[in-house]
Amino acid sequence: MPTYAIEAEGLVKRYKGGVLALNGVDLAVEEGTVFGLLGPNGAGKTTAVRIFTTTLVPDAGWARVLGLDVIEHAEEVRASIGLAGQFAAVDENLTGYENLRLIGQLNQLGRRRSAQRSRELLGRFGLEETADRPAKTFSGGQRRRLDVAASLVARPSILFLDEPTTGLDPQSRKDLWVMIEELVAEGTTVLLTTQYLEEADRLASIVAVVDHGRVIAEGTPEELKSKMGRTVLELEMSSAEDAVVTAEALHRLGSEVPQLSGAKVEVTVDHGAEFLTRALRSLDRRKLVPLHLALREPSLDDVFLALTGHRAEEGPIEPDAKGAKGAKL
Repeated sequence: MPTYAIEAEGLVKRYKGGVLALNGVDLAVEEGTVFGLLGPNGAGKTTAVRIFTTTLVPDAGWARVLGLDVIEHAEEVRASIGLAGQFAAVDENLTGYENLRLIGQLNQLGRRRSAQRSRELLGRFGLEETADRPAKTFSGGQRRRLDVAASLVARPSILFLDEPTTGLDPQSRKDLWVMIEELVAEGTTVLLTTQYLEEADRLASIVAVVDHGRVIAEGTPEELKSKMGRTVLELEMSSAEDAVVTAEALHRLGSEVPQLSGAKVEVTVDHGAEFLTRALRSLDRRKLVPLHLALREPSLDDVFLALTGHRAEEGPIEPDAKGAKGAKL
């Protein structure tokens, strides 16, 4: 039987005004894995993290971290976890080294051990050259790495990463992915919230798709994609007007309603090769020639769109989401 680092059943949370942020969420996260909570802003991801990290009390249901109830044993839970929220929690006026050393002392590591651990983490996260500079001079990627390093000072068993790569450039995002993979290889359990489909596909062993406060699908990335069992046809036309005509033509051939983005058309179809042949004949009759076309297997983005009717980056802002900031609780 698997050992669960994080468990929840029937979590419900309402905000002022009757906004239902969580509507009966069940989760079970195995030790030593990355569990991805995938969904748009407002789906309930940050609210769930705040409950697991004891900064928010649910209105119904229960949650346990390392077997400890998050309400009855909140102090013990906080001593065993790390959190890097959506907003960096470091002090901008302190240097990178001073930030980490302060967190170590707050966690009662002692002055010597705090200094040793700070230097160790600065090296691991590639921040040696910026260690003695104020954090306000750091780039976005450096600040995010410092924030994650801060969450690891006390060597937590479980790390909560709430949209850790939001606002980072592609290279900084990939660098952080490598660091997360290294932590998990060493035995750390990670609960990752994200609205980036590529991020969940790359890092998570199990993905729970969350929308409007509910888990609407769960499984490995491969399992979720295989449920579609279909092919995605992508076409790029010479203009947005041609894309509209193309979408209409594809729909008449029996496809689902195509998705339009400027001059690009995307549609999920059965029997991809056969449909592509018919599509090209139809477009040829209309004197339309794609600038680019491709058939590909479905992605997590396609799965999310099929499940919810909208893409992961679309959605309302979650109430009081900024309350989730912080490094080591």
